Amino acid sequence: MSNSVSRRGFVTGAAGAGAMAVLAGLTACGGSKKDDTKKGAGDGDQAKSKAKLEMVTDTGGVNDQSFNQLAWEGMQQLQKEEGWDVSYLESKQESDYATNLDKAVDDKSQLVWGVGFAMADAIVESAKKNSDVQFAIIDNGNDDSSIANLTGVTFRAQEPSFLVGYIAARTTKTGKVGFVGGITSAIIDQFEYGYRAGVLFANKEQSLNVEVQSQYADSFTDAAKGKSIAAKMFSDGCDVVFHAAGGVGTGVIEAAKDAGKFAIGVDKDQAYLAPENVLTSALKKVNVAVVDVSKKILKDGDKGGKTVELGFTDDAVGIPEDHKLMGDEVYKGAMDAADKIKAGSIVPPANKDDLEKYEKTLA
Repeated sequence: MSNSVSRRGFVTGAAGAGAMAVLAGLTACGGSKKDDTKKGAGDGDQAKSKAKLEMVTDTGGVNDQSFNQLAWEGMQQLQKEEGWDVSYLESKQESDYATNLDKAVDDKSQLVWGVGFAMADAIVESAKKNSDVQFAIIDNGNDDSSIANLTGVTFRAQEPSFLVGYIAARTTKTGKVGFVGGITSAIIDQFEYGYRAGVLFANKEQSLNVEVQSQYADSFTDAAKGKSIAAKMFSDGCDVVFHAAGGVGTGVIEAAKDAGKFAIGVDKDQAYLAPENVLTSALKKVNVAVVDVSKKILKDGDKGGKTVELGFTDDAVGIPEDHKLMGDEVYKGAMDAADKIKAGSIVPPANKDDLEKYEKTLA
């Protein structure tokens, strides 16, 4: 095994945060021997296993406190509920993607998950070479029906982003809020422009004039850069900053703690990182997607060649119920907006052009 690839199996008897703590400890210690990794699934569970699944992370790693971690939690849930053999391969750099996908196939996986749109090209090539193996990818679609063993899974991330934009606009005392993105892409556009639209909606509804500042870190891993960008936003007058930047976002949250301001988390509820400073989070329930799509493929025979798009109507996005930092009135307003999104009377924009069209509807 090369030094750039780290592989883990499921640790039985642990779930949720406990399992992740164990995994974090393994990672910090440099990993375990291959025999120990195999044993990690539990001898009894492995013997009765119905299927084998393997997950390949992007460069954020399995403990990114974001969607890689959520995807792994979904895999763990499948192991618990179905007795399936689950494991993951960790990518340290983009050149690991193809190598890890090939290794997952060599491991006799029936379903291989790729986490993150950056893995799109590598997973398409692997799916083409291995037509007898099912593949699925988080945050990227499959527009080529001829690749019948690949399922793309995307989220309408603009929907929860709209809600946190609304909340930010109703929470700010300075009239300035910020957005920190990772690397520019159509995926991150959903977060930024959904957020901007939520601010515009609150401005209209509440007769506000809140402005949005935005900046990209050109990284999903550089927490120091995230902290620097957010600190500058706070010093420039922003008092709420939303990030959609993976590991960069931990720096945004640190900056909020240092400044005594608010950050908004992403993908999972990140309040545990700073309970007094994380106002809310735009949830992308990757764990729900991994569980549901895996069951459909491996139990129901629902094969690939398509894209599955998930949003509020699928309970695959949202915001946390805990709203102690914003109060009941603001939370209720956000939930009312969520109901309108579900009903189709609000369609949050996913890009700049759609935002411009949406803004005209508010005039």
